Amino acid sequence: MKVVIIGGGFAGMHMAKELVKQQNMEVHLVDKNNYNFFPPLLYQVSTAFIESYNISYPFRKMFQNKKNFTFHMGSLLSVDPDQHYIITTHERIDYDQLVLSMGCETNYFGMDAIEQAALPMKSIHDAINLRNHLLLMLEQASRLPESDITPYTQIVIAGGGPTGVEIAGMLAEMQREIIPKDYAKKVCEHIQIYLVDMESTLLRTMSEKAGQEAYAVLKKMGIQIKLNTAVKNYENNRVYLSDGQVIESHTLIWASGVKAMQVTGLPQSAFAKNGRILVNEYNKVLDVEDIYCLGINA
Repeated sequence: MKVVIIGGGFAGMHMAKELVKQQNMEVHLVDKNNYNFFPPLLYQVSTAFIESYNISYPFRKMFQNKKNFTFHMGSLLSVDPDQHYIITTHERIDYDQLVLSMGCETNYFGMDAIEQAALPMKSIHDAINLRNHLLLMLEQASRLPESDITPYTQIVIAGGGPTGVEIAGMLAEMQREIIPKDYAKKVCEHIQIYLVDMESTLLRTMSEKAGQEAYAVLKKMGIQIKLNTAVKNYENNRVYLSDGQVIESHTLIWASGVKAMQVTGLPQSAFAKNGRILVNEYNKVLDVEDIYCLGINA
C-alpha cells in the first residue's frame, strides 16, 4: 500500500516512523523543507541563543536505512480525491491512502501591508531572518546620531501568546546582558520593546495564573505591554495601534495568530467555517475516501 503523508511536523513524522516499520507499506513524505524542526524553540534561534541545527534534522538522514521510505520536497498545491493523486510544486504523486498534516500558517487577518513588511515566526528561515534583521538594526543605530536612532531601537511584537511572550523575554534579556557588551551606551538606552495584544490578558490559551505571572515578569524587565490593543497597520516604518498610538519602528514581529493551511480539491463539505478540515472519530476526512487529516488542520 502506498501512503502519502503531507507535512513532516510532529504528527506527520510520528506516523511516518510507525508506518515504515511495516514492510507492506510504501511511505512517501512530502514537505516544503527537507528537515524536521522543533517550533517551540524558534524564538531562541531568532535571538541567537542557539543555532538552527540544534532544533532541526534532515528527513533523508532520519530515514536513510528505510527502503520503503521516499522523501519529496515541495508544497501541496491540490488533491484529486477521485483519481487518488496530489499535485505538488514539483510533481504529481499517486496514492492509495493520503494523510494531511501540513500544520498551520501565519494569519495576517487580511492586512496586506503587514503581511508584506512584518517579520513572522513560523519557520527556521523566519527565525534566521529576524536574527539578521535585529543585528542589522543595532549596527545602523550605532552609526547614527542619538537623535535619529529611535526607529531602529524600538521593537513591536504583535501577539501575546507563547511565541510573543518568549520573544519579548529573550529580547529583554539581550538588552540587559548582551547588547551592552557590544554596543554603545546610546544604543542600549534607546531600546524599547512593546508587546501588543488585543486580548485582556497574556497567554490567553493558558491558565489565568500563567498570564498574570508572564505580565508581571515582562513588566519588571521593562517591556511596554499594551493589552486590549490591536495592530491596525504598518506603513513607512510606523506601527499604527487601535488606541491611536503610532510607534516609529523598523521592526514589527508578527506573532498574532495562525490559520489552517488550505487544501484545494477537497469538497466544500469537508471544511469547517474556520477553515479546518472535518474528520470522523478515526481522523478520516468527511465526504471523501482514503484521505485522513492529523494535527491542527483537523
